[in-house]
Amino acid sequence: MPTVHVFARDHINTDEIIPARHLTTDVEAELAKFAMEDYDKTFVKRVQPGDLIVAGADFGCGSSREHAVWALRGAGVSAVIAPNFARIYYRNSINNGFLALECDGIVEAFQDGDNADLDLQAGTVTNTRTGQALTFVPVPQFALDVQKAGGWLEYMKEHDAADLAAELEGETLKAKSTEAGHGHPGERSEEEKTHA
Repeated sequence: MPTVHVFARDHINTDEIIPARHLTTDVEAELAKFAMEDYDKTFVKRVQPGDLIVAGADFGCGSSREHAVWALRGAGVSAVIAPNFARIYYRNSINNGFLALECDGIVEAFQDGDNADLDLQAGTVTNTRTGQALTFVPVPQFALDVQKAGGWLEYMKEHDAADLAAELEGETLKAKSTEAGHGHPGERSEEEKTHA
C-alpha cells in the first residue's frame, strides 16, 4: 500500500520539484536524488517505489521542464494528486506516462505518512487510516494507454509498429500519393483510371 507524502502548499513550482541547478542531465535516477530538495530535504530518503504525493493547487507551475516529472518518477512516485495542475506540467505528465490526478479536497483528506488505496478503474483514492474515499477526475483512456506504454514516444512507437503491421496485412486504407511525389508513381483511383 503506497505511502502518501503531503506537500499542502499551493503553487509548488517546478524549481522546487527539481531545482534548476540540477538540470544537467535527463537521467531519471540522477534527477531523483534531488527531487523536492528545496521543499523537503528528507523526501528522497523517505520515498519508496509506488508512493504518492498529495499537493496543493497549481502543482508544477513555473518553468516548463519535463525534468520535474522525471525527477518524481525516478524517485519512485507513482502519481501526484492535487486539486489542479499547471497546464504544462499536466501535459508533461501525460506525455511521460506519469499520473497527475485532479481531486478536490485531497490535501484535507490526508496527513503525511498515511497509506492510500488508489483505484484507477473506480476513480477513487481512499485514506486507509480514516476510510475516507475521494473521487478524482477520471483519467482519459488515451492517458492510461500512454502511461501503460511508458510515455508518449513509446506509445507512438507501438502504434506506428501496429499501423505498419496492419498495413502490410492490408487492414488499413492506403493513402493515395500524387504522381509527382518524390519519384513515387502514386496510385490512381479507379475513377482516374477510367477517365485517363
